[in-house]
Amino acid sequence: MDTWRMTARHALVLCLVLVPLAAASLSAQPSVDLLSSAGYRAEFATGEQVESYDVVIDGGMIVDGTGNPYFRADVGIRGGTIARIGRLGNAAAGRRIDATGLVVAPGFIDPHTHARGRIFEMPLAESYLLQGITTVIDGNDGGSPLPIGEFLDSLARHRISPNFALYVGHGTIRRAVMGMADRKPTADELERMKPLVARGMEEGALGLSTGLAYAPGYYAETEEIIALARVAAAYGGIYISHMRNEAETVLESVRETIRIGKEAAIPVQMTHHKVGGHRQFGQSAQSIELMTEARSRGVDITFDQYPYTASSTGISFLIPRWAHADGRIQENLRNTSARARIKESVLEFIEGRFNNDASKIQLVSCRFDQSLAGKTIADLLKDAGDPLTPEAAAEKVIELQENGGCGAIFHSFAEPDVERLLQSEYGMIGSDGSLTPVGEGSPHPRAYGTYPRVLGRYVRERRILSLEAAVRKMTSFPAQRLGLNGRGLIREGMIADIVVLDPKTIADRATFVEPHQYSVGVRYVMIHGELAIDEGRHTGARPGRVLYGPGKESHR
Repeated sequence: MDTWRMTARHALVLCLVLVPLAAASLSAQPSVDLLSSAGYRAEFATGEQVESYDVVIDGGMIVDGTGNPYFRADVGIRGGTIARIGRLGNAAAGRRIDATGLVVAPGFIDPHTHARGRIFEMPLAESYLLQGITTVIDGNDGGSPLPIGEFLDSLARHRISPNFALYVGHGTIRRAVMGMADRKPTADELERMKPLVARGMEEGALGLSTGLAYAPGYYAETEEIIALARVAAAYGGIYISHMRNEAETVLESVRETIRIGKEAAIPVQMTHHKVGGHRQFGQSAQSIELMTEARSRGVDITFDQYPYTASSTGISFLIPRWAHADGRIQENLRNTSARARIKESVLEFIEGRFNNDASKIQLVSCRFDQSLAGKTIADLLKDAGDPLTPEAAAEKVIELQENGGCGAIFHSFAEPDVERLLQSEYGMIGSDGSLTPVGEGSPHPRAYGTYPRVLGRYVRERRILSLEAAVRKMTSFPAQRLGLNGRGLIREGMIADIVVLDPKTIADRATFVEPHQYSVGVRYVMIHGELAIDEGRHTGARPGRVLYGPGKESHR
């Protein structure tokens, strides 16, 4: 009996020593194959009851969202969650998806979209889902619905394919309190704005967004933003900003964002971060240095970006902000002296941002003349027989605005800056893409191709990012940043928002000339465990949920 006890004790000691060593050895491997690993526990021993899943994804390369190296395993989904990761060959399943040679990743989370204008009209949101996007965030650039709660309740009743969340917009709040006034708020006006931020947070906003390059956000001084950001911070929210300037004074704008984060004690994010204008090319390096230094001082600053060398907004962006004050832009364009000042400012913009190249201003759509979509200012000048001079280009911009304005694409960034920012550990991916019916206008291709472009061009072709690093920028990083608990990772117990894609073929097809082209390579998209994309086609499913920020929970 004593000999038996000693032998058992020795066996126990050996197990305690050798099992952790074996586990450590497995975790050190650059790519662990859970399907063939001898160390993986047998799922179905003789006599055990076979487990059942709604869906089993077989044999895929699991890129789990952490940035860690991929591994191979099956994924079992039950009741809208990831129930099991491992060897599930003998499991019963309502549907089995063969993912051999394919990547299985968390659904992509887009922190910057403009979906709400068409989401009720286009609830399937194909252009997002065919990129692998499962969650879209709106309320960017300082613009959001008010009240937020009513909008989100209506959206939940309507049912849509992707998950949906919102920021509360500073510009919308400012306009509600003081219109388009070009001045500081009075003490009373500032106090009236604070409860609107608070209400937005209590109704589910993720944080406060600003559009400091646009009126009326442009008229707000830094102190105003700090005061309102503190309200969002009290609810655990984030501050996300279209900064005051992304070209001539981009570094000053980065410093302003850092200051807001520090003084409001709130996480801050520079949205669609970029460096515009030929004189500023290369300043992305200084921007990253500013972020590094700020983070060393405890300022929690990050950014998102899209992988293109052009932006998109209204042609009115070329009109100086003072001319927009009090909604008098059209009146100022008709005033001789004001128009002369406006033209001078537009000339400076064309020289500074586009180096006097009118072909770099491309029209998305003009309500007064849809035939202009896709044409550049240079095209319009040629068609009219006008000289290709900066003065003629400025006059054409003013004429377009007089007629009601147009959406436009501005080609004003450098590829090295795009790539440098893509490689930064502080950056995630965001499309800034709008929902647009196929064939309508000539939108920025980011609406169709942002995420596949990163994976196809910058991962597979350019090799400036690893697949795992790119997926992290699309999944766990934005999920963590925005407090979207339960999403962003392939882990047991997580919500089954999943994309299955072909790493060899995934690519964007939309171009600036032919933008209405869906991306390719996304085979399957699951949202809450329900297939919305099946073998590359939308199923018509609308499983998306409204996602709420931390303020809604804390207010209950």
